[in-house]
Amino acid sequence: MHHETLLANGLRIVTAELPHMASVALGVWVGVGGRQEPARLSGVSHFIEHLLFKGTQRRTAGQISEAVEGIGGYLNAFTDEEHTCFYARAHAGRLPDLLDVLLDMFLASRLDPAEIDKERTVILEELAMYRDQPADHVQDLLNALQFPRDPLGRPVIGTRATLRRMQRDDFARYLGTHYVTGATVIAAAGNVRHQDLVRRVRRLSRHFRPGERPPVPAVRPPRGRPAVHLHSKAAEQTNFALGVRTASRHDPRRAALRLLNVILGENMSSRLFQVVREEHGLTYNIQSTLTTWADTGDIVIAAGLETRELEKTLKLILRELNRLREKAPSAGELRRARDYVLGQFDLSLEGTESHMMWLGEQWLNYGRAIPPDEIRRRVSAVTAAEICAAARDFFGPAQRSLALVSPRRNDRGLETIVSA
Repeated sequence: MHHETLLANGLRIVTAELPHMASVALGVWVGVGGRQEPARLSGVSHFIEHLLFKGTQRRTAGQISEAVEGIGGYLNAFTDEEHTCFYARAHAGRLPDLLDVLLDMFLASRLDPAEIDKERTVILEELAMYRDQPADHVQDLLNALQFPRDPLGRPVIGTRATLRRMQRDDFARYLGTHYVTGATVIAAAGNVRHQDLVRRVRRLSRHFRPGERPPVPAVRPPRGRPAVHLHSKAAEQTNFALGVRTASRHDPRRAALRLLNVILGENMSSRLFQVVREEHGLTYNIQSTLTTWADTGDIVIAAGLETRELEKTLKLILRELNRLREKAPSAGELRRARDYVLGQFDLSLEGTESHMMWLGEQWLNYGRAIPPDEIRRRVSAVTAAEICAAARDFFGPAQRSLALVSPRRNDRGLETIVSA
């Protein structure tokens, strides 16, 4: 059962009481990520995520990890375009310990200049690692191509220039204006009593910074024509990412897009996997991924393959995109896609950590936890005609962008293929 309490200062506490579970997962969520960052501070949210592990007024960095791992727990964090989350999981009886550590990190980070300089080096190495991995690098190149001059087109980790520029005052100011009560949700799932968690958080509520959640800047409209970007690099294979801009998480077509992506390339039963890998043997793996944000979204098809097979593979992919635009999926294909989505959704609510993640995202993204039965009804109501209509809306040539990391020296002929 899901519960929610809004404190007087704007801080929100949400729980999923699962008394049959032995563990509890606890997350401190902030509705802030790469999209709210000014260009000169690109990567500041991710940098702060690292810094909150580097010591507080009460604990060193080592003592932070020991306080959770020493009780058999797990501690981690992540940052994306619209969220930052610090979370931990342990035996349910250890909830007070998890809360103490996470709120200590969140409210009392020292932001030690020496630790900032050390962590700057660590993040620069992390950036270099991603740049050295073509499958990751090509995703950043595609984002820049699909969202030019827009925060969504910048890597969440930042750039070498912005990472070197940021100083302690930048972090302190950003925390003070962005990590505020109106942007913060404390989510827990597992063997937890909602009122017990509320009582514990309320004792410390005065220490949270008051304020409203910073708005997400409006995304720029699509380019309106296909685009190709090639990054030439000595490599054993070509990695590509073909993207189409779609709709936001609030769009009424989002359930149809979810099923459309499953049919297209989300799993091994999908059209792309069966055609490109199973029938033609052109790649070890090919997959499409649907992502939705507050006001836009995309579907990205990605694979790595022999460079000589690139044109053939792209033509097969575009054939499948056009097939979906021209003809609705069969009743059997729709049924399998629907059963897959519903099954994956049910599995995602089984574990305490995944349930906590779902709960935190629900409240930050929608301002409520959409009842699971309502989600199931929406998915079950999608028709084959609606899936075909969504493909017509978004799979046209004008919405396509192609990024490549490849030993190819030029992109000759690729825009013509993408435009077909």
